[in-house]
Order: sequence, then structure tokens, then C-alpha cells
Amino acid sequence: MSDKKNVLVLCTGNSCRSQLMHGYLAKFLGDQANVYSAGIETHGVNPKAIQVMHEDGVDIAHHTSNHVDEYAAVPFDYVITVCDNAREACPVFPSSATMLHHNFPDPAKATGTPDKILDQFRAVREQVKTYAQAFMRQYFQ
Repeated sequence: MSDKKNVLVLCTGNSCRSQLMHGYLAKFLGDQANVYSAGIETHGVNPKAIQVMHEDGVDIAHHTSNHVDEYAAVPFDYVITVCDNAREACPVFPSSATMLHHNFPDPAKATGTPDKILDQFRAVREQVKTYAQAFMRQYFQ
């Protein structure tokens, strides 16, 4: 039996915010945790999410957009919802899971020039990175 913790990051479409968080948690926690991300729907991984993570040295190009039901059998230690919609529609997990929530803005809804849209992705990436570091310090030190 592994001592690794199971962490699930949940958002609406598993395309941006949960993918960013998944990438950072996998990087920061390394072999301390199995990190999963999923959505209540699946929208595919957003190419801009892949791009801004690559800029920060994290490769999420291999990630897939997964539906939360795929992980029904996984005993999660932590479930982090990263948007209000996911929290409201979140399936019930066994009570042993620590439920955490932070509503990040959805960069996929950004408008304007391509540069302005990428800036929004970068801003959300930085918020997610800060949260991921705080989560690691609080639960994995």
C-alpha cells in the first residue's frame, strides 16, 4: 500500500483552471501524491493553458480532459474545486476527503486581442501557482 495521497482538482470543463492546478501540484508534490484533474463536463485541454504552463517550465501537453465519473473508485484524500460551478455541481465524495475550494477566474472567457487573452491566462496561471504552493505547504510539509 502506497503512502501517496490522492488529490483531485475539479472544475467545469477540465480544460483550463483544473489543468493548470494539476500541472503545478504534480510538479510540486512529485512522488508524494497522485494528482488527478477532472470536470463535470469535458471540453478538451485548452491550447493556451498548455502554452502558458510551458512558459513556466511545466509540460501539460500530455494531459487529457477527463470526466469526474472516471475516478469514482479512487479514494481521494483531497478534492479541490477551482470554480464555483464545480463546487455547486460537485458529486458527493466519501467523507474522508478534505474538500477545498477556490474560485479562479476562467481564462477561457477572456476577450480582446490575442495578447490580452494570453495575459489573462498568465494571470490565472500565477494565481493557481500561488494557491498550489500554499496547498503544498499546508498539507504536505
